[in-house]
Amino acid sequence: MNDIELRQTRELRVGDTLVNTRGRHYEITRIRRIGRGIRVEYATADGAAGRFTAAPEAVSRVLVAPFSHAA
Repeated sequence: MNDIELRQTRELRVGDTLVNTRGRHYEITRIRRIGRGIRVEYATADGAAGRFTAAPEAVSRVLVAPFSHAA
């Protein structure tokens, strides 16, 4: 089983996998600054696209790869 960590939006990177509270996964495809916020675009496992805008200090749940160097 992979671990899930909490990261601030400003720490997210393209290729990271977000996980919602129900366990669904969303791969980040693009990140860009929008005013004071950050727009995060993602794709679901079935290929549907979506996006959200969050404050840089907002927290997201990110799937940690088993061989990641994350602490």
